[in-house]
Amino acid sequence: MALLCGAASVTFPQTSFNCHKNATISTTKSSFVGFQLSLPKLSFKTLLPATSGIRCQQESSPVAQDPSPVTQDPRFLCVEPEPRFKGPDIWNNSWYPKAADHVNTEKTWYVVDATDKVLGRLASTIAIHIRGKDLATYTPSVDMGAFVIVVNAEKVAVSGKKRSQKLYRRHSGRPGGMKVETFAQLQNRIPERIIEHAVRGMLPKGRLGRKLFTHLKVYKGPDHPHAAQKPIELPIRDKRIYLQK
Repeated sequence: MALLCGAASVTFPQTSFNCHKNATISTTKSSFVGFQLSLPKLSFKTLLPATSGIRCQQESSPVAQDPSPVTQDPRFLCVEPEPRFKGPDIWNNSWYPKAADHVNTEKTWYVVDATDKVLGRLASTIAIHIRGKDLATYTPSVDMGAFVIVVNAEKVAVSGKKRSQKLYRRHSGRPGGMKVETFAQLQNRIPERIIEHAVRGMLPKGRLGRKLFTHLKVYKGPDHPHAAQKPIELPIRDKRIYLQK
């Protein structure tokens, strides 16, 4: 039981007033429309048992101690304020590459010989280095990769019966303009298009993928015109990239 009077509250135990030993009740007479009523006269000490206590709400309330707008919100009454520290917040800053981090003139150039290498596995390795997935600074939405040069494109290999069963289709845009040719036919006609078609399908679709596709240089034969870029050998970790004869 609690009694609130202004800014202070009085708490009582569960014992009743009638059975309390120290309760003293005095009666007085009051006249009301010709009747006399005996009313009990209670003092303040009588209302307060020995085990009662008085506490001030203004002193115990956390709102009065800290009048800041954060602590006035009831959601933050049980939350202790974090200690302030001086200096930059190095834990909540996520790194994102700037323009100086992916300049084309500073990128690495790789060269790979396509002789007797499986088309799909070679294309996936090339796409990984063009996108920059082999780097610790890889960002999906930024061009962070390198340039890749492919030579001897006419000697790329395929497994199984794909040389005669794999089909390449193109359409002129007119009714009945569908052109279909096999892997062997396209390899004899334009061998560079086979590797370009495979790598293009492994790059992202959109303007970023179109920009990354320009980093692929495919040539027929062992020569290429990019000696000034000083290309290095493309690192290949997949041992299954070589055709098993």
